[in-house]
Amino acid sequence: MNINLSNFNMKSLVKEAGSTISRVVQLTEEKLGTTERTEYDIHFQNLAERADVTKSWTEKIVRDTESVLIPNPQNRVEDYIFEKIEKTKPKRLSNLEHLALDMIEAGGDFGQDLPYGQALIKVGQAEQKLGQCEHDFIATSGICFTQPLRKFLEGEMKTISKERGLLETKRLDLDACKNRVKKARSMLGQQSKDGISPEAALEQAERDLRVAQAEFDRQAEITKLLLDGISTSQASHLRHLHAFVQTQVRYYKQCGDVMDQLQRELAKMQPAKPRLRINSEDVDGPPSIASAHSCDSSEASSIALAKAIDSDYDFDNGQDIDIDIESGFKSIDIGPVKALTHLLEDFEIEFDTSAISTVIFVTECSPVNEDYMYGKQGLMKGLVPRAFVEMLDEEQKDDY
Repeated sequence: MNINLSNFNMKSLVKEAGSTISRVVQLTEEKLGTTERTEYDIHFQNLAERADVTKSWTEKIVRDTESVLIPNPQNRVEDYIFEKIEKTKPKRLSNLEHLALDMIEAGGDFGQDLPYGQALIKVGQAEQKLGQCEHDFIATSGICFTQPLRKFLEGEMKTISKERGLLETKRLDLDACKNRVKKARSMLGQQSKDGISPEAALEQAERDLRVAQAEFDRQAEITKLLLDGISTSQASHLRHLHAFVQTQVRYYKQCGDVMDQLQRELAKMQPAKPRLRINSEDVDGPPSIASAHSCDSSEASSIALAKAIDSDYDFDNGQDIDIDIESGFKSIDIGPVKALTHLLEDFEIEFDTSAISTVIFVTECSPVNEDYMYGKQGLMKGLVPRAFVEMLDEEQKDDY
């Protein structure tokens, strides 16, 4: 081990060690309440408090924003390490892009000529676009918002913290000098100690006090200027916040445009014929087709649907019908037959047409339903929309 003795200053080392011990003693006495301390002025305290609040909330905002942009904490740590070692961040697929790839692959396996396969491919391509929009949003948000805030924390706030620590050191030195002056004044009139008269000791202590006071005042001014600069930094942060909001608006608009386009493309792929929804399932049926589905093995039940006699309802435009057979049967109370209902002559059904005629018996549901009636024909029974039937008068009943 080589030591360059020519650059080794023992006096400086001893002086620094003495100053450190003096600061420790002063701080200990302050904690114990056995000595006085120099207090900062109110304006400086307000500035320091605002700096602490700014630092705390800025750190939280940066962490929360990064959590929104990159939810996976492992990925955030990985990106932070690559940023520190100044290497390119690894490119990774987002969850949307993983979903898109699986949908496209599944659509190809199911068959590109089938409606479901085509829809999967369309949705997968849209998810890929959303994933790319997400990548752009994350990159832009980092540039315009999180990176400037982090730069503020690692630059300006670190400088302020360093200068505040140095100011606290100067304050401890100043208070230690004040205590030495008090001690030297209390020894006036006493005998010399270690060959130094009390007057000489007092003079030396007062000289050290003047130097410590000047250094403290100078450091206090420097620190105060830095603390005042936080207001300018917050104005800059406001601009960055506006840029972040604009980035979000652009991102969500792009996503909305992608989904609107996807919705239009899927709508073009849907069949033009109307759909009948039975027990929350879609069933295709051509115009003027009546559908019947059994809803329970213990109940012979069906729904007879005829072409609408209401001119306001148009099957040809692909309007949907939504019927819940099970919930309907739970609320039906079969009572005496109150009327005969005549279905249009050109209606067709998906089951055996020879089993029924165009006349059925209907009764009100219990409780009364404004849209449906309970119909029965032979062994078949079920809900019949009111708009699809017409009541027979007495003369018409005689014909049947």
